Amino acid sequence: MKKTKFFQLIAISLVLSVLLAACSGGGEDTSKDADKESANATQELKALELQAIPSMDTVMAQDTVSFTTMNNVMEGLYRLDSNQEVVGGMAEGEPEVSEDGTVYTFKLRDAKWSNGDPVTASDFVFAWQRAIDPENASPYGPYMMDGKIKGAAEISAAGAAKKEYDLNTLGVKAIDEKTLEVTLERPIPFFKSLMSFPTFYPQNQKFVEEQGDNYAKTAENLIYNGPFVLSNWDGSTASSWTYSKNAEYWDAEAVKLETVQWNVLKDAQAAANAFETGEADVTPKLTSDIVPQYEGDERLVKWLEPTIFWLKMNQKDNEALANVDIRKAIAQAVNKDDFVNSVLNNGSIVANYAVPQDFAKNDETGKDFREINGNELLPYNVEAAKESWEKGLAALGTEKVELRYLGDDTENAKTIAEYVKNQLETNLPGLTIKVESVPFSVRIDRENSQDFDIQMAGWGPDYLDPMTFSDLWLTGGGNNKMDYSNEKYDQLVNDAQTTLGQKPVERYEALAKAERILLEEDAAIAPMYQRSSNVLVGERVENFTYHLVGPEYSFKWTSVK
Repeated sequence: MKKTKFFQLIAISLVLSVLLAACSGGGEDTSKDADKESANATQELKALELQAIPSMDTVMAQDTVSFTTMNNVMEGLYRLDSNQEVVGGMAEGEPEVSEDGTVYTFKLRDAKWSNGDPVTASDFVFAWQRAIDPENASPYGPYMMDGKIKGAAEISAAGAAKKEYDLNTLGVKAIDEKTLEVTLERPIPFFKSLMSFPTFYPQNQKFVEEQGDNYAKTAENLIYNGPFVLSNWDGSTASSWTYSKNAEYWDAEAVKLETVQWNVLKDAQAAANAFETGEADVTPKLTSDIVPQYEGDERLVKWLEPTIFWLKMNQKDNEALANVDIRKAIAQAVNKDDFVNSVLNNGSIVANYAVPQDFAKNDETGKDFREINGNELLPYNVEAAKESWEKGLAALGTEKVELRYLGDDTENAKTIAEYVKNQLETNLPGLTIKVESVPFSVRIDRENSQDFDIQMAGWGPDYLDPMTFSDLWLTGGGNNKMDYSNEKYDQLVNDAQTTLGQKPVERYEALAKAERILLEEDAAIAPMYQRSSNVLVGERVENFTYHLVGPEYSFKWTSVK
């Protein structure tokens, strides 16, 4: 995008302020001098975000912005610290674990909700039952619980079949007010990491039921048990909100910041300008035209995420995308090297795979998952793309295909959409791409209702295991949202979840074979890139914490000097 257009937005940017944080990746600053400086400084932070918060109901949320906000104003059994380690949240001490590794008994610490109510084991039972209840149609509940928490899959299946089910059969039980028992379908090595994810946060039953349909619609319809409370948030279209320190939080002494003021600013250049003029302490993730301006600048914080972006191709009621040759053509028609180097230009790398590199290592061999299949499963190949395209058109009996491309309405997303459109239309004669740029919350709704043909979608891991990517594409899966189905794929992933659960090498081989089916055989998705994150963090900010798994940022340990 030409910079002249960005400069037209500078005046707007200076009116807005606030952050979408990231972290230096280090541990807490234990320096006495630093503590003294921070203590004397006004502990107020200004931050910018690219998108509004779509949902603050832990049962219904399904996006990074929502989950990251929840991570700062609420808390589950565990959370990730500034060193990416799992540390106690509502859980106090180590849980008791049965010999077979399937029953965990947690003792809860003395903690309160922001309205003064105690946080109890029943709060967890209530929230988890809401998340798995088919009537609520939680997008993440079944995905996070089926095959993991005992009874979850049976409840989901009964709901899908319109049969009766008993939520009390879910493997979560309040033994007493401060004792929570969780029963698993099988031992899960990453279980404690899983418990830090917002879907497993507690909810106060009395408060939720009092609010009724208004629950979580605004900041006033919520209560909190995390480091901060949310205020000045008027709902999913709100362009600003505030974190304020939670006086009722059990570890309030560790929280230095009094407030974090957030504003939405979708234009990255305008955000950088606001940062330079002191209107923001931390920017959203920078776009390719801005990153080069800050190379070598100590204020630029960057890291390679285990997050992959791909083109999702919706096969529902779409004869063209139901054709495997059409999908293969689309998947191989975009020059990904040029895309990451010229369009993104931010350190992101080409992804010809569905599970990221430098993410999950085998417990037995210590090798990265990517070493099994390598990095070239579905690469850019114009000749192969055109051959598949012609074969697909012949099968369809047509010379033309029109597809709708669904994307966000940020300037960066629009630039990406135009590049993909140009590549596909240039390399696949007869294809017309209609770009539809919409607000983030609208895109989420349209994805859920499968109201799209193609969309650029990303996925960041929820826990440290390849399964967090592999089970996305199971038949009927809650995050499939494109009607992909392959029995061989389903069986391999199921084997990895069950019979191969305690056989690390064989388990990884099964998931690797499933990945080859997904990409090489079916071209169900078109992987594009593994994202590098680049944000500007003010020099006065200390201990920004970003995470590679689950919610992106934590402000519990952040301060200003």
